[in-house]
Amino acid sequence: MEPSNVSVSVVVPTYNERDNLAQLAERAFKSIDPATSELLLVDDNSPDGTPEFARQLAEQYPIRCIVRTEERGLATAVIRGLREAAGEIIVSMDADLSHPPEAIPRLVEAIGDPAVNMVIGSRFVAGGKIALDWPLHRRLNSWGARMLARPLTPAKDMMAGFFCVRRRDLDLDRLAPIGYKIALELIVRHRWKNVAEVPITFADRAAGETKLNVGEQVRYLRHLWRLYTFALFGPRHAKQTR
Repeated sequence: MEPSNVSVSVVVPTYNERDNLAQLAERAFKSIDPATSELLLVDDNSPDGTPEFARQLAEQYPIRCIVRTEERGLATAVIRGLREAAGEIIVSMDADLSHPPEAIPRLVEAIGDPAVNMVIGSRFVAGGKIALDWPLHRRLNSWGARMLARPLTPAKDMMAGFFCVRRRDLDLDRLAPIGYKIALELIVRHRWKNVAEVPITFADRAAGETKLNVGEQVRYLRHLWRLYTFALFGPRHAKQTR
């Protein structure tokens, strides 16, 4: 497919997500028109054969796969996808099927409002829910992370990896993420005030293992420090804290 035909790009960072790709592609392209959309995978050189399987799927679906060999991390993978996406409308989502591909059209429709800066597929607005039995410690961890970020944005699910933006609104050179909370990075660095939220049902990952660990939690705290410095003192002082 020629890039000029693409109006919607779905950016998906991947690492060892081979077992989820077929279902992701099938569900995504039942929800959006494959003639005017693309699935853009940004893979961190997965040893499980994710890139090779993506190339097989590309014979059936409009899929591109960028393989990174010198850089790692979810946030920077999403940024690479935002740079490389062919569509004016860009959706970012996880590969593990915790984000429902069936909700993509609702996010795309909502970003059609020119006053809206970003649309989040949200677990925490009316109608949204988490369709799994999280243990107490995970619920407390999620709540605490959101409360720490709450002064930075009124969005209820600013931790989400499922969001939609317009290409023309992005200034990617201003970004400096640590870890994986790229939506929060985009909101704060662009000083976006009008963030819409569309309710979704968040599911457990279909296959594979979660990438959340103590190291990522520490990186999140460092990320918050940077964002509060930026929000309070501006970009010049924030550069000194990198």
